[in-house]
Amino acid sequence: MRSVHTAHPIAALLALHVLLAVRPAHAEPSSLPAEVGYNYGQIEDARAAAFGGELAALGNGLSGVFGNPAAIGASQVYHVGALAAIWPEAARQTYGAGAVDSITTRLAAGVGFAWTDQDPSGVKRRSSDLRLVLAYPFSDKISFGVAARYLKLTQQGLGPLGQSYASGGLAGQPIVSTWTFDAGFSLRPTKNFGLGAYGKNLSNPGTGFQPTMVGGGLGLGTQDIAVELNAVADFTTWQRTTARVTGGVEYLAGDHVPLRVGYRWDQGMDGHALNAGIGYIDPQFSIDLSARRYVVGPSATAVMLTVQYFVESSGITRSPSLEY
Repeated sequence: MRSVHTAHPIAALLALHVLLAVRPAHAEPSSLPAEVGYNYGQIEDARAAAFGGELAALGNGLSGVFGNPAAIGASQVYHVGALAAIWPEAARQTYGAGAVDSITTRLAAGVGFAWTDQDPSGVKRRSSDLRLVLAYPFSDKISFGVAARYLKLTQQGLGPLGQSYASGGLAGQPIVSTWTFDAGFSLRPTKNFGLGAYGKNLSNPGTGFQPTMVGGGLGLGTQDIAVELNAVADFTTWQRTTARVTGGVEYLAGDHVPLRVGYRWDQGMDGHALNAGIGYIDPQFSIDLSARRYVVGPSATAVMLTVQYFVESSGITRSPSLEY
């Protein structure tokens, strides 16, 4: 019988094959609205994507680096990982990596980087996104976190994006080259209940490429099932305050296979999306694959892949509960 560890590279290769199969064709410029193609600058790991894009309460690892920064201090882990995302209709590809260490010292630290190429036959936009995260657990129930963020974004073309806070720019010149910051907290009063809240781009850069947002979520978890509901207010992208509501359910089958479904409502783009995901997890390794499809609103699809290696996870279990 083939061992579990022998299966790791095979599972990763199969997931990579699925991701590459939906890579966008670059023959035609994207016709999606700028805000849809840019996805608010969000970098989503596959688990968060399956929950609709937000994991303010149950996130950790890469979910914390790119989401609620306080989440990296909510459990004791030392994780490294990589992610990829494809948006075929937006001709957008994102590749990134990150690491979290909340074991070496009480002050948890994380770093993440993502590179994005969007619409190379149209707007020809590329961005580099760096995150530096620190979180401190004041007890085993509450932690606070901050993240410094640097975004450099260039545009070489003038695709059919229209006029918006997420479409302008001069060919050959950086549209954005700016530092900003996020902050958040995570509260887990009991083993099976948690909540989290955060603010993003709190220096208020005033651009849809770095939209100022606040959000929060409630999560419930047992050994086999986790449920989370989130709400986000975006003050910048649509030049008025708009809301997003996301939610999802995760079931751990056979102690190794998380199955996920989720929903996302986006007021700004007047869209409703369904999300689904599957993965494999053991004490040393995890791989997750998720997909999103808007069923109302813009004709947009996204596929996300995340691979993580657990150097150490003394404060984590294989279940999707709040100890996960």
